[in-house]
Amino acid sequence: MIRTDVLDRLPVREALPGLFAALDERGAAVLSAPPGTGKTTLVPLALAGLVGDCPGGRVLVAEPRRMAVRAAARRMAWLLGQEVGGAVGYTVRGERRAGPATLVEVMTTGVLLQRLQRDPELPGVDVVLLDECHERHLDADTAMAFLLDVRAMLRPDLGLVAASATGDADAWAGLLAAADGLGPVPVVVGRGEGHGVRSHHAPPPAGIRPAHGTWVDPALLRHITATVRQALDRDEGDVLCFLPGTGEIARAAGLLADVDADVLQLHGRAPAAVQDSVLRGGGGRRRVVLTTSVAESSLTVPGVRVVVDSGLAREPRVDHARGLGSLTTVPVPASGATQRKGRAGREAPGTVYQCWSPGDDIRRARHPSPEIRTADLTSFALRAACWGDPSAAGLALLDAPPPGAMAAARSVLTAIGAVDAEGRATERGVLMSRMGVHPRLARALLDAAPMVGAERAAGVVALLSEEPPREYGDDLAEVWRRARRGGDAYAARWRSETRRLMSALPTATGGPGPAGAAGAAGGTAAAGAAAGSGDDAVAGLVTALAFPERVARSRGEGAFLMASGTGAEVAAGSGLRGSRWLAVAVADRPVSAASARVRLAAVVDEETACAAAAHLLSAGEEVHWEDGDVVAREVRRLGAVELASRPLRRPDPALVRAALLEGLRGEGLGLLRWTPEARSLRDRLAFLHRVLGSPWPDVSDERLLGSADEWLEPELSRAGRRADLGRIPVGEALRRLLPWASGEGARLDELAPERIEVPSGSRIRVEYDGEQPVLSVKLQEMFGLRETPRVAGVAVRVHLLSPARRPVAVTADLASFWAEGYRSVRAELRGRYPKHPWPEDPSTAVPTRHTTARRDAEGGKGGKGGRC
Repeated sequence: MIRTDVLDRLPVREALPGLFAALDERGAAVLSAPPGTGKTTLVPLALAGLVGDCPGGRVLVAEPRRMAVRAAARRMAWLLGQEVGGAVGYTVRGERRAGPATLVEVMTTGVLLQRLQRDPELPGVDVVLLDECHERHLDADTAMAFLLDVRAMLRPDLGLVAASATGDADAWAGLLAAADGLGPVPVVVGRGEGHGVRSHHAPPPAGIRPAHGTWVDPALLRHITATVRQALDRDEGDVLCFLPGTGEIARAAGLLADVDADVLQLHGRAPAAVQDSVLRGGGGRRRVVLTTSVAESSLTVPGVRVVVDSGLAREPRVDHARGLGSLTTVPVPASGATQRKGRAGREAPGTVYQCWSPGDDIRRARHPSPEIRTADLTSFALRAACWGDPSAAGLALLDAPPPGAMAAARSVLTAIGAVDAEGRATERGVLMSRMGVHPRLARALLDAAPMVGAERAAGVVALLSEEPPREYGDDLAEVWRRARRGGDAYAARWRSETRRLMSALPTATGGPGPAGAAGAAGGTAAAGAAAGSGDDAVAGLVTALAFPERVARSRGEGAFLMASGTGAEVAAGSGLRGSRWLAVAVADRPVSAASARVRLAAVVDEETACAAAAHLLSAGEEVHWEDGDVVAREVRRLGAVELASRPLRRPDPALVRAALLEGLRGEGLGLLRWTPEARSLRDRLAFLHRVLGSPWPDVSDERLLGSADEWLEPELSRAGRRADLGRIPVGEALRRLLPWASGEGARLDELAPERIEVPSGSRIRVEYDGEQPVLSVKLQEMFGLRETPRVAGVAVRVHLLSPARRPVAVTADLASFWAEGYRSVRAELRGRYPKHPWPEDPSTAVPTRHTTARRDAEGGKGGKGGRC
């Protein structure tokens, strides 16, 4: 019996006429309705003609999460007074409850993508509703793009509804316009705010440290659980508490163990039975449901009247260069906070406690980061290739895939034989795309099945497709054994997934596919070695096939080096620490960490590692700069892992030259021998470049190192090791940089002379290592000179020295010094140095480099040609 009393109270009912009109007119629409108004439950039933007066058809509803799929189907069936599997059914990976009479089928977006790729026309389907579009999951964005292509090319009659609970409807309306080019499709707005929610900010005390990576300050968790206790005391009904991850949920459950309520844990990895139990409601006793973002949308948790929101969410980040992912804790965006708040008012007026200050609201992002910007795009790239658009340039997407992430994805797909050199999907790639797992895992399944048998290969791949509970441990072979004998929910899901994967294999699974699935020679060896081996060998082989760049060799004390070049560490106390080789299945690398943390791995031997990662094998001469000198070796490598090496007697001179340049650029110009003459020449050139510019060369460290292969030739080509760099005549090499072609090089001594002749006849060295050229000369040698010497038009800064060669004055204007400054210097020093001349008028006195007595003996004539 249809529960019309409940349906009539859903606010989105008022939007149904507008939605039907939009679909009749344009075939597509955006439905924007607040949380709790019925867009996930009433709208599909109305579109299918199961409620109301409008004729309907078959409706597919795509949800982002399996939990939401089951909950939405169960809720709609309940509203119709039926059981799931009748008029309303659902499909998730490995489970389907639907039949010929099903008019509304709820499924994950991943399942929808599989159907689209198997049969793009979606025969028998009248309308597709993509729910929670605002969450910007990659599968949902991809499904939308494919559906728009289907409407444009194959099924213009296919109705399409994008449902969103937040204010991004205009962007979706513009995107859906791609179907007919007539401008944005209608946005149908559903009014109402459920039953209303009172909001309270409950900011934590001062001193709480910001979340970093997956770390959350324990003091914040204590504050959140204290807020839960406060809510239990003040408010009625069950409490739904949002936390960033399963670790925080477990710790919060421990802190709330003594409350007078059932404390339940709801997250994506919770057993289906537990999820279903939470979503069915309690038996009269109050409940505290600790959850992640999975309960943010599409779910009604019966009995909830209070929401406690930590304000945090956890998002994946991918290091595309290393093929590693990690999770990071971020502030939930404003749209997510609105969604969470709405959970409190689904069934009755509610209350939300937001564990942050009002000022933090301003700093929150409006919407979540689109997953396409941060995710591993390997699966997306394969789907796009199978769809006929390898670059994804023709897909209608709100955000284009980042070029770097797409390049990394195509590299993986090429290596496993899923796409050809032009990025087009191969037959093997099409088969992989239909297996419902990541392309890496599909590759491992296809290539391992002929080696170890379909059941064993599927069993290990099933373990890799859904990370096992942490309590299973980090040794994949032991996890496999535990799953086989286990009776928990994970073991049940694993067995179901194993059966599904076995059924996805071709009837006659051949040998390793193209693109070096296990290496031409190595694959046969690995097959022979693994076929009759135990769990450890099979788990190692399958994992290595899935993640060849993550095979890793020990560096001692639990440290490993992966073929990708990334370091990895096994946890203290792990049985994997003593292994020589590992195939790493799960690892993450926090932003601040030097090495990845191994979460799950299998022991593997070197032969299997080399067979699985054959495309990473290389052998050749390696000449590079290491530990301060040139090292030349013949090396065999598996990616970054060195397998064997021996010294190279006659290395390639070009490689040696490159290694010397590497050393120079790494350690600097100090490797060269800088004589005083060479340093002086460099200072003079730097001065001319600074004052006159081009064509005088820039001789900064950066420019000299950048052009070392030019100005150090031919000496560099004759060098073979570090010591030879110290023998290069740097001054001679620097002269090659002079602008000889323009003729300016010949003017070096004119424009920036190494020495200047002063009135006494001495030739004094000029120092060019400062901002202004400096001439340090004894005061008596400058008598009679009124104009300050200049070089390249720049006045020299004269450091006038006492007879003891100590500075007594600094001037760039000799005439002013003789007129004003000399008198005080003369008064101070003539008594100290009576044997030296101190005339009253130095501007007309005879210059000398000698004492008064010697000057008189020479007839008062200053000598010429002397040196200082």
